[in-house]
Amino acid sequence: MKKLLFSLAMIILAGASFAQFQLNPQIGLTYQDLTPTDQNVSFKGAVGWQLGVDSRIGDRVFVQPGAFIGRNVTAMTTNLSDTIRYENDLIRTNLKLKALVGVRIVDHYQFDLRFVAGPTYDVLLSSDVKGDDQISWNGGDFRKGSFNIDAALGFDMGLVTLEPSVSFGLTRVMNDNITVKDIDSRYLTYGLTLGINFGDDDRRDHR
Repeated sequence: MKKLLFSLAMIILAGASFAQFQLNPQIGLTYQDLTPTDQNVSFKGAVGWQLGVDSRIGDRVFVQPGAFIGRNVTAMTTNLSDTIRYENDLIRTNLKLKALVGVRIVDHYQFDLRFVAGPTYDVLLSSDVKGDDQISWNGGDFRKGSFNIDAALGFDMGLVTLEPSVSFGLTRVMNDNITVKDIDSRYLTYGLTLGINFGDDDRRDHR
């Protein structure tokens, strides 16, 4: 993880030497679901939060590295029979490292529309399971990290930036412990962030 953080920091610092550079602190919401695993267990996303910063290096085509802390919640229902049901909340805190590439579809002084996509990596910082005690696995059964493919549309209006996004998990959620090794679920996460653009004036001067 240290190597990933160091590489991300180097990319951002290198980008600061270019005129076409923006820094974008953001805060927002997440809605994290898990793909189905079997007929007895169902998942349903719940609202969580995220905050972090990314940067854009380049003009019409750009790279967008970033790092975000997020708190995600997913409700899980286990049906043992028609009358016996257990409900639990899966709670995770992640550090999401992004390495996205984007293009500005609309590039106007007052309004920008951009599309970004690329790989991300979620580092699991903490996990917990709350609810009924009968669940057979716990927070320690989650993998410590997961690779994803992310895509987003970004809207820039002056100093304000708005970005709805989706993240498709490529890595199994659970680790290889005996009680969870057959659970093949992946993360599916929707996000919405609101932020501020810094360093945008230099880019606009070159249009």
